[in-house]
Amino acid sequence: MYRNLKKSVIVCLVLLSLSFRVAAPSWYAITLYEFSPVEAYHELEYAVGMVETQGDTLSFNPREDAIGIFQIRPIRLNDYNIRTGSKITRDQLYKFETSEKIFIYYAELIGPYNFEQIAKRWNGTGKHTDYYWNRIKEYL
Repeated sequence: MYRNLKKSVIVCLVLLSLSFRVAAPSWYAITLYEFSPVEAYHELEYAVGMVETQGDTLSFNPREDAIGIFQIRPIRLNDYNIRTGSKITRDQLYKFETSEKIFIYYAELIGPYNFEQIAKRWNGTGKHTDYYWNRIKEYL
């Protein structure tokens, strides 16, 4: 009798294990999430654009020969073209995307978490960079 009980238990366990496999779903679900990209310089871009030109992408400063929303001067454009092998022309600086690419290139040389240094170096050198940074902070 003990043998028959043992066989019955084994048979039941085998049948139970098979039933769990049969009950498992035959399809898989994958959930995809879309994450927005990290825009490390977005706030700083806005602030610099507002201080430089009040957000005017078509701005031109004849005194400094500076063009576009970020007021890019010829010397910076030449430096950018040499460093990157680009052939961006002065007329292309009126397009926000082109000016933004140049601004971000120089910002990334300093790093995304040092807005003060990025802004001051974008502005130039000397004592006026502190004043410039204070103006930038008003828009951050």
